[in-house]
Amino acid sequence: MNLDTVHWQYLQGQPSGTGLLKAFAEDFIVREQLGYEPCGEGEHIYLWVRKNGLNTANVAEQLARFAGVHPRNVSFSGRKDKYAITEQWIGVHLPGKTDPDWNAFTLPGVEILKAVRHNRKLRTGTHKANAFELVLREISQVDEVNSRLSKLSAGVPNYFGEQRFGNRNGNLHLGARMLAGETIRDRQKRSMAISALRAWLFNEIVSCRIRDKYFNQPMDGDIMLLAGSNSFFCAEQWDETLQQRLNSQDILLSAPMWGEGALASKGAALAYESAQVQQHAELCAGLAALGLKQERRALVEYPQNLVWHWQEDCLHLSFSLPAGGFATAVTRELFNPKPAIAQTGGK
Repeated sequence: MNLDTVHWQYLQGQPSGTGLLKAFAEDFIVREQLGYEPCGEGEHIYLWVRKNGLNTANVAEQLARFAGVHPRNVSFSGRKDKYAITEQWIGVHLPGKTDPDWNAFTLPGVEILKAVRHNRKLRTGTHKANAFELVLREISQVDEVNSRLSKLSAGVPNYFGEQRFGNRNGNLHLGARMLAGETIRDRQKRSMAISALRAWLFNEIVSCRIRDKYFNQPMDGDIMLLAGSNSFFCAEQWDETLQQRLNSQDILLSAPMWGEGALASKGAALAYESAQVQQHAELCAGLAALGLKQERRALVEYPQNLVWHWQEDCLHLSFSLPAGGFATAVTRELFNPKPAIAQTGGK
């Protein structure tokens, strides 16, 4: 099973220059945007946590131990980068219990900045967006990067970033061994391996649509996502009304997140998607056998609140992406990343 991750297409063509991402943790700052405010009462405690050098799941485990609850009573909406400074909400379910002294919680690299009660569990994927503040160093082709910056707001491929595949694609290789029959007893490692396999297939289909000039060109039968929602519909016959909605970003083209069951697309889109995945029949069968359901993910992501400036030969870039978007899918369109001083890891 060939699971190469370096061949995926670029929307504007592969950049000729290089740059340095994540030279230091302070060069990559992520702040979760929940989209609502905790109400101040209820049996769930939302903790606003800043971390550096740790992954989200490990922090959640330590919080569960400190609060004296089972790890399943601690939840988070999304995993954040390990080698970065990130701020996010982590929820702790404490029915009928008083608040622990959160000031007494000690874990190097972690600060609890705020604790607020809420009446609902913090569930996976419920946050609205993530805001990024990046410092990009050692840019070799400044003019090219400036030209590419001006095109980012028009959208970039919604690829899963390298973080999803793990250091040196470790999660992806583990997933391949799992499909070959290896037993993975660690639930977190198994989950990350499955996610990596599914993400790889999604990226593959996105890359094919760019290659074949269908990234911005809809087909009859394409599945359209409603912006800001998990709802979708099949555009069985493309028309001007749908094109206007697509142009205004009210609806978004999508690609499959593979699982068991039939593709939702129809007509020309169904024929196209089926042709692409036929090349990866073993992977598709393996994902379906795991009990995953067919889902959809947007082909394109649109960086919002995009701002940049140059300072001392460094590019300072800030923007926000909907939940599930990867900042590295944005920077990928600007330059080829050089090996970082601080080893980058997974979410």
